[in-house]
Amino acid sequence: MKALIDPRAIIDPSAKLGDNVEVGPWSIVGPDVDIGEGTKVHSHVVIKGPTRIGRHNQIYQFSSVGEDTPDLKYQGEPTRLVIGDNNVIREGVTIHRGTVQDRGETTIGDDNLLMAYVHIGHDSVIGNHCILVNNAALAGHVYIDDWAILSGFTLVHQFCKIGAHAFTGMGSAIGKDVPAYVIVNGNPAAAKSINVEGLRRRGFSKTDIAAINKAFKLVYRRGLTVEEAIVELQALAQQCAAVEALVTSLQSSSRGIVR
Repeated sequence: MKALIDPRAIIDPSAKLGDNVEVGPWSIVGPDVDIGEGTKVHSHVVIKGPTRIGRHNQIYQFSSVGEDTPDLKYQGEPTRLVIGDNNVIREGVTIHRGTVQDRGETTIGDDNLLMAYVHIGHDSVIGNHCILVNNAALAGHVYIDDWAILSGFTLVHQFCKIGAHAFTGMGSAIGKDVPAYVIVNGNPAAAKSINVEGLRRRGFSKTDIAAINKAFKLVYRRGLTVEEAIVELQALAQQCAAVEALVTSLQSSSRGIVR
């Protein structure tokens, strides 16, 4: 079945729309945009290329997808936005393309929920199964790993990394990296505990959760440097593979971790 285009939408002739794509009234799809099968673009959406959008996404009204970044270094280079499959992009979300000074691409994986008025800055990377609640905002160059949840009005400084299964409390201001599994809250954000409830919901065993909690205490309660903690965590990861994600997030940190 061909794309279903409302006659009031504006579609550039060079745009590529897969089967069963829907575009609602007063939406604009520009040149060098490729939208995959089954994606629905609701009314009043603007999509600018170069942008690649995968299959079975939902993009709600008043979202701006693939716009130029306001970064002052950007001089009109043909940078990209790539969005995977099965994402829900709610009302008023803004997503900017990359810059040639970094990746040249902003990337969003699969099965993510971006709630109303979320902002994704240039060159950011969002993994899979992430939730960004209303008004969460990522500056440029931010990396969000799989299954992370950012509560409403979370602000993330440029170049920060949020680890897998991490959770940020409402209104958190994040200026350093958040390791995998860790809950942070406050302005500036501080580490509180591990995301026990999230891990339970995702099928982590009691043994794994206990090991991750032990690893958290090792990092945050023993007074060790990150380097010292990594050495001990590597031994713990030999006994529990789930701890490895925490080790990896600590090893990849360049801004230092939220304490």
